[in-house]
Amino acid sequence: MTSIDPRPARNWFEQGGGDYARFRPEYPSELADFLASMAPDLRLAVDVGCGNGQLTRSLASCFDRVVGLDPSADQIANAIPNERITYQCAPAEKLPMPDHSASLITAAQAAHWFDLHAFYQEVRRVGIAGGVLALISYGVLRLEPDLECRFQRFYWEEIASYWPAQRKLVDEGYATMDFPFEEFEAPSMEIRLEWDSSEFLGYLLTWSAVQHAREAGRMDVLNRFAEDISELWGDEHRRRSVAWPINIRVGRL
Repeated sequence: MTSIDPRPARNWFEQGGGDYARFRPEYPSELADFLASMAPDLRLAVDVGCGNGQLTRSLASCFDRVVGLDPSADQIANAIPNERITYQCAPAEKLPMPDHSASLITAAQAAHWFDLHAFYQEVRRVGIAGGVLALISYGVLRLEPDLECRFQRFYWEEIASYWPAQRKLVDEGYATMDFPFEEFEAPSMEIRLEWDSSEFLGYLLTWSAVQHAREAGRMDVLNRFAEDISELWGDEHRRRSVAWPINIRVGRL
């Protein structure tokens, strides 16, 4: 007779770790330095779709003043205050900024959600002559070789159908996105962190695809992956390298 394990199966995705502010990766300082070097002056940068301010805070080290805008009050409420930053709730298609006031306008991991036509109209209104627009995204993360194959199968096969259609633009590095500005080549950059397994799974909890899979009752898919990756990870406190390629479309107004 086969014995039944009385212990309940571990639900890896119900651990309360889905905190966007905690688990979304920060951008490297070299990104803000590059954008500042392209801007005609350093008086004002506007970060649209700023979330909790992952890029906004970095821009504050380079610009006199930074405005972070996001339509989500919850995201703004979790942003870390900075004396150079003003956060406001506002959509990308209606920026609460004076005409011709911003030297740099950025959208980091956000532009695929925008009505681009309306956003670009606002960019032309808000940007100063010679100002800069940068659309930034980070691509599919890379793990260490012994973890990579299992993660790639999860991303491209098991969870793929739960991503919204806009995710395709991120996977393509925004390369197919309409960008009607004088474009410049950006240097190659990446985000690189050292995470333990709980931080890695916490980051996955911020994915819209994971949230949609949970809503669809497919915890089996999520927990199977978490079990597999945790076994491959080894000691849950072991810190492993996690990297994301940064994709940048940058142009002059």
